[in-house]
Amino acid sequence: MAENGASAKRTSSDPSTSPSPRREGVPCWVEAQLSDVEAGRRFYGELFGWTFGDAGDAGDAGEAGEGLVWARLDGEPVAALVRKTDGRMPTVWSVYFHTPDAGALAGRIRAAGGQIVVPPHPLGTLGTTALVADPEGAVFALWQPDGHPGFGRRRVPGAFAWAELYTRDTGAAGAFYGDLFHDALFGPDAAPDFGRAPVADVFAAEMPPHFLVHFLVEDAEAALGAVTRLGGRVRVPPFETSYGGVALVSDDQGASFALLQR
Repeated sequence: MAENGASAKRTSSDPSTSPSPRREGVPCWVEAQLSDVEAGRRFYGELFGWTFGDAGDAGDAGEAGEGLVWARLDGEPVAALVRKTDGRMPTVWSVYFHTPDAGALAGRIRAAGGQIVVPPHPLGTLGTTALVADPEGAVFALWQPDGHPGFGRRRVPGAFAWAELYTRDTGAAGAFYGDLFHDALFGPDAAPDFGRAPVADVFAAEMPPHFLVHFLVEDAEAALGAVTRLGGRVRVPPFETSYGGVALVSDDQGASFALLQR
């Protein structure tokens, strides 16, 4: 897959590429909600070099495993594609944050002014999950692992590298997440995989606050060409950030994500 830059050397001894660390507040998984999972397999398989398997490859997901496939890079899990059960649901990439106790974290989120969209519940033998929102309405997910710890690879081309929170009040967001995930953001050896920026820096002012999932690429220009060739769209051309060059794109079903070149 030299065309899209997903073929860089991946060194398992590099701690930055290792599986998801067990620290509360670290992004540990991403998932795309799609109307057509097979089309998603074709798009992302070509773009990032992903291979796919059923949910059973990583454990028992129970009834929630229907219409769910695991994406792998070099044999390691990097994402999931999930068939939407309701056409009114958004076509979107979601980010999951690690927690040792989803119930306790959900309680702290509610106490801090956030919302519980879907309460904590088990996903078969894989773990416990919940869908929540911060006080401005940016939605994210929680993951308390059991059989599925999260990313098998990260920060390598073709895998998750960053999640940016686009919000209207960066000060309030900093206080909310700084209190919620203090150790992950500010503790010893902290190496956070997410940041925050004003919505208006990139999007129209009326865009609601949200997390944008970033995937690392080796050659952004080639990757943008592949996105277009595969039926996706370039939403925002490349621009520079403190963590690398970024371009905002969407797949052929409308799910938005970012390409990051460092």
